[in-house]
Amino acid sequence: MAAISRTVLREQVKDVLLQRIASGELKPGERLVETRIAQELGTSQAPVREALRDLQLMRLVESEPFRGSRVRVVDEEEVMEVFPVRASLEELAARLAAERLDGDVSALVVELEAMKEAVRRDDTNALAQHDIAFHRLIVEAAGNSVLEQSWTSLGVESRITISLYGVYMEPTQAAERHVKLIDAIRARNPAAAGREARKHVEVSAKLMRTHLRASE
Repeated sequence: MAAISRTVLREQVKDVLLQRIASGELKPGERLVETRIAQELGTSQAPVREALRDLQLMRLVESEPFRGSRVRVVDEEEVMEVFPVRASLEELAARLAAERLDGDVSALVVELEAMKEAVRRDDTNALAQHDIAFHRLIVEAAGNSVLEQSWTSLGVESRITISLYGVYMEPTQAAERHVKLIDAIRARNPAAAGREARKHVEVSAKLMRTHLRASE
């Protein structure tokens, strides 16, 4: 039971820190002091240390001997390199999900409606979290553990997705971009689902690239 509680605590701490990094509350280069975080969140240092290790694997946090942990400075060009890999993985995931879900898109629709509600509340953080959950559902539905591990290692749950909102993409566009992908999976059409998934990621990459060029 203790191990389960510790795992839950680690995930909760990770989610809090992830949201703060994504929202800019924790800025690139800012120190992450285990004792301070543990005191603020009312937990021991162990789950904080484990959460920081998870975030380090997601390349959001970096740790140096005798200097502790800091929010990692993410180069946007580095982020751009992730998109073509993510597009290929999500294309495959959508094709497999369309075959395996047998037209049942109820879980995806729940996340879509949550995205629309987040737009109505002007809550970009909730919008991003439900967007991530939407794509995670498709990856999990593919039923391929290697695919899922590869997708997770890209750090899609990091600012790669979250930073698009309000900076590279209007939030009002975000939810509607998922409709055609849901329709293709509902229709049990693997080819169409794969195309829509790839297009979805490629549009995000194009928006970010446009932003980078404009800021040069």
